[in-house]
Amino acid sequence: MRLLFATSNPHKLRELREALAGDHAIPVEVVGLDALGPASERPPEPVEGADTFEGNARIKALAYARATGLRCLAEDSGLEVDALGGAPGVHSARYAGASGDRATRDRANNDKLLRAIRDVPKDARHARFVCALCVADPSGTICFETRGTYEGVITDQPAGQNGFGYDPLLFLPDVGKTSAELPPDEKHARSHRGAAARALMAWLEATTRD
Repeated sequence: MRLLFATSNPHKLRELREALAGDHAIPVEVVGLDALGPASERPPEPVEGADTFEGNARIKALAYARATGLRCLAEDSGLEVDALGGAPGVHSARYAGASGDRATRDRANNDKLLRAIRDVPKDARHARFVCALCVADPSGTICFETRGTYEGVITDQPAGQNGFGYDPLLFLPDVGKTSAELPPDEKHARSHRGAAARALMAWLEATTRD
């Protein structure tokens, strides 16, 4: 089975592939948008104008499935901070409005979040990563949807070299580390994308049996 993952983010593609791999992995090949050729030859990126992660995942899955004729998986993910009313939320990737490469944008987003939460007490910094996955067929049918979450608190300064995005800021009290300090297998076991990927795997297994 070949599944187009509607992302050009190599970190998300790697994490999903790793989360789907394992002893009970099924024969599914997950490819990213780079498999469609250079950016100039790919379908135009749809406008993600929804106010929920689920809504944006549906927009992407449907748009790329129809444009490519392939069954398409899309996700929208981000960070919700309770003390900030759920921000940055669906705007997580462009929270600071910075340009440049992905690492530059990540640093700007992290810096803005730390400024926004600077005066919030440590016991009021509860936050979570959210990942909404959607699978759509070229006919326009939504085949599968799921949502995973990853709970923690926002720390005072980034720590860790693993992961990407806001991983260095999400502190996990039960292990005393940030998400970026976890080895990949431990992160997949507890992360929002890992939880969503396991639900996706269960659906793919059932679909394959049928």
